[in-house]
Amino acid sequence: MSNQTDQNEARGGGRRFYSHPRVCLFCTDHSVTLDYKNTDLLKRFISEDGKIRPRRQTGTCAKHQREIAQAIKRARHLALLQYTGEVIR
Repeated sequence: MSNQTDQNEARGGGRRFYSHPRVCLFCTDHSVTLDYKNTDLLKRFISEDGKIRPRRQTGTCAKHQREIAQAIKRARHLALLQYTGEVIR
């Protein structure tokens, strides 16, 4: 039996990766408020390139993902956040 499992893993089979479903931070903890002035919180939802992370990465629900995107865009407009990622020196 163990010989057969070794062959499956060698062919690329074997164990599959199952991700845990992420839970929306804002739905579970109501004390966290989403505001465009809270840049430390908004930076968690921005990639290194400066792009807004998708829902499948952040785990937020659709309602709060829309609010996050709107808050990030407002913070960018007021120059609280950068439009691009880190500047290469």
